[in-house]
Amino acid sequence: MNDDSWTEQQPAYRAIFKATSLFGGVQVFNILIAIACSKIVAVLLGPAGMGIAGLLTSTTSLIGGLTNFGLGTSAVKNVAAADASGDPEKVATVVGVLRRLVWITGLLGAAVTLALSPWLSQLTFGNRDYTLAFVWISVTLLFSQLSSGQMVILQGMRKLRYLAQANMAGAVLGLVISAPIYYLWGVNGIVPAIIASSLLSLALSWYFARQVSLQKVKINQGTTLVEGRDMLRMGIMLSLSGLIATGTAYIVHMFISNTGGVEQVGLYKAGFAIITTYVGMVFTAMGTDYYPRLSEVASDNELARGLINQQAEVAVLILAPILAVFLIFINWILVLLYSKEFLAVSGMIHWAALGMYFRAVSWTIAFILLAKGASWLYFWNELAASLYMLVLNLVGYRFAGLEGMGVSFLMGYVIYLFQVYIVARRRYSFRFDKVFYRPFGLQLLLGSLCFATVKVLEAPWSYLIGVPLVLTSGFYSLYELEKRLDFGSIIGLCLRRAAILCQRKR
Repeated sequence: MNDDSWTEQQPAYRAIFKATSLFGGVQVFNILIAIACSKIVAVLLGPAGMGIAGLLTSTTSLIGGLTNFGLGTSAVKNVAAADASGDPEKVATVVGVLRRLVWITGLLGAAVTLALSPWLSQLTFGNRDYTLAFVWISVTLLFSQLSSGQMVILQGMRKLRYLAQANMAGAVLGLVISAPIYYLWGVNGIVPAIIASSLLSLALSWYFARQVSLQKVKINQGTTLVEGRDMLRMGIMLSLSGLIATGTAYIVHMFISNTGGVEQVGLYKAGFAIITTYVGMVFTAMGTDYYPRLSEVASDNELARGLINQQAEVAVLILAPILAVFLIFINWILVLLYSKEFLAVSGMIHWAALGMYFRAVSWTIAFILLAKGASWLYFWNELAASLYMLVLNLVGYRFAGLEGMGVSFLMGYVIYLFQVYIVARRRYSFRFDKVFYRPFGLQLLLGSLCFATVKVLEAPWSYLIGVPLVLTSGFYSLYELEKRLDFGSIIGLCLRRAAILCQRKR
């Protein structure tokens, strides 16, 4: 691609990078808080305590996936469309209907958890000792759904700064509340900490959503049915897909628990928290703005194809150096984030890190199904992926333990990338641009070399060879991002704005 072509596309790349920078900063901040929280939990509760907390939250997530009807994702499109119409009454009506629906679905989730608490304890832990724990945390399904509704309003109306502030405040205050609870009560503090964190998230989301000015409208039952039908139609498919994904994760947790014990569940969750939370911050940062923007151009296949390619390029260029660091320094990172007890998952993370290259690309493509409103296609696509990933996970753990889970993660996302690419190619004429293959191929090669280095060589030789590979990955990403963004002009613009502000103050 020549310089003129890069110049023409710079505004699009800058829009991606601007949203990523905002929420990337939020995610880095959240990760620092999460590191502190994980360290505290690991030290105070140990792997067994983390396993108990993981089983409780995964069980309620399963119920939530069944009862929330996917409103946290599907309604973003409705709110964004209403906001784009420029009609304040339309926006207020959609928001009002959404708020009514999250109350209904949240109460449903809480009631189901409360009613099934003895059975959930028996199924999850093999006894009814945790019945009261499920009774107490049933209220978190209501809190979480209400909080999700407020976040949808902020995301759909593109109030990204409010959304960022809510996330940052929630991270800090969540740590401030949870740490003393775990310190004072240990494992007995798990349930109070879960409830307190959920209530805090609700309070913060409600506060920031109230900063958005909305017209007052009356919402009757007829309006709820009419406006809520589209949200629920797509939401039900999302809910079913999410339920299947959560259910398969639940089966995996149960299989590991019954085969290897609760401590193995804690190790597994801690290891994948690094990949899906810490490394996966790139997806969280990008997805907040990417989905609404893709929805805006989804009716034009060519525009959608261009945006997906741009998003995939930026995702790989930002993610690859992070993965290289984790591949080379994972033992140090595990001790920093948790403790030496968790070094057993390093092999699993090595394989899963390679899988993240394929997940990054497949993630950008899969959003087109949501943006197009292809609910049934999305459902069958995710159902197929959940089924073969479940089989791969069970087989991987059965024959290779935790490291086998990492291998299954890699294999699953290689298959998934080919799957979503074929679907998007046939239905929406999607294809990768030629300029995508070079950065993806080179960064995957560098990641594979990092993987081979830590598998073949012992320290310090693995660091002597690995550090140059990490630096190469980082500098190459900067080089490619510079062509797409022109950092020089961005810095110059910032300096000029700063100079103007200084002059005004004088």
